[in-house]
Amino acid sequence: MLIALSILMLVCFIFCLMTRRLSALTALIVIPTIFALLGGFYAQMGNFVLDGLRTVAPNGVMIIFAMLYFMVMTEAGMFDPLVNKVVKAVHGDPVKIFLGTVLLAFVVALDGDGATIYIIVLSAFLPIYQRLGLSLPMVCCLLLQVSGLGNMVPWGGPTARAATAMHIDVSDMFVPMIPALLACVVWTFILAWIFGRRERIRLGDGLSWKAEHAPLAQERGRGPLTFYFNWLLTLGLIACLCIEVLPLSYLFMLAACVALMVNFPGLNQQKEQLEQHAPPILAVSSLIFAAGVFTGLFTGTGMVNAVGSALLKIIPDAMGPFMAPVTALLSIPMTWLVSNDVFYFGVLPVLADTARHHGISGIEMARASLVGQPVHILSPLVASTYLVVSMLKLDYAGNQRFTFKWSLINCLILLTMSLLLGVIPFAAA
Repeated sequence: MLIALSILMLVCFIFCLMTRRLSALTALIVIPTIFALLGGFYAQMGNFVLDGLRTVAPNGVMIIFAMLYFMVMTEAGMFDPLVNKVVKAVHGDPVKIFLGTVLLAFVVALDGDGATIYIIVLSAFLPIYQRLGLSLPMVCCLLLQVSGLGNMVPWGGPTARAATAMHIDVSDMFVPMIPALLACVVWTFILAWIFGRRERIRLGDGLSWKAEHAPLAQERGRGPLTFYFNWLLTLGLIACLCIEVLPLSYLFMLAACVALMVNFPGLNQQKEQLEQHAPPILAVSSLIFAAGVFTGLFTGTGMVNAVGSALLKIIPDAMGPFMAPVTALLSIPMTWLVSNDVFYFGVLPVLADTARHHGISGIEMARASLVGQPVHILSPLVASTYLVVSMLKLDYAGNQRFTFKWSLINCLILLTMSLLLGVIPFAAA
């Protein structure tokens, strides 16, 4: 009975999200509540939900203040002088332009939001691309590589979802993956060089125009001291996150308050900043707490264990010890076909419960589940991808065909490095 109820709930959850019958927020709360009632768990539902909310609270708080921090820094003009310097340095050379594009995009990607990357980078470089006649599909491909990797920072959606679904600390999951991610970053710069060389050959002599002729970003900062302080604060924050001097949520709370006080000292200015950035912050953080309801009910009612037991009977015993790399490979098509909410809250817990019976930890499964993110960014369910395609005036399907193979390479690099470093186990010990 419980197995049938669990499978029916997952099918209903995935169906409602895929067909857009319900938003992720409402589906995460309403569907498990209905099925918990059908299962006769009314008396315990309150405690199950509170347990789930306790597990997601640290990640939810971290996301709220991390988004606030980077949005305030962007609004304060922290990135503007860097944009100007990069644009001046490229001098019309396709190789330098593409390398500069990737460099700037990775810097902006610190906020974990693809839309921010596209808006800031294209506002600086689009006139250059158009004036030189550079390949816009190549530009789009590079930006999507950066966005897929930037999406995996601890305060980004997929990483937070994976940590939330597995009830683990974000930093414990993410920090060991940094070397593998850096390998993907290096590959993205290599890809920019490859594209730049192709364009340099194709354009031939049409490279005399200088980048200084393009409009530069307008500096909005309060002055050089504030600019340097913002960067020192950001670098210090990242260092503290890596060495875990304090919990991530507390670090971002402190950093966001300092950023507000320094860049917007007036009370009315701070109020305006909070009002301006509240909508996107609420949209993301509310999903995290809604996920607490889903995971609390899904776990507390025993549905996870029931589905895991059923899955164990289907998956051959010989495959069980290899659930981590299997999950990593499965995440590539799955996160393209379905939303992150469906995969991390509907599929990953079941796979993780199966892997647990073979001695593979939840944190290892969470890392494996992130491997598909460079391809996920191409999913038709990702709204920001429509933004960059629209800004570059490209055909959506054509962009998919051009970019997919390069994103797949990024996924395979991430998986290979993670296996070599032992971050994701090839087989259970």
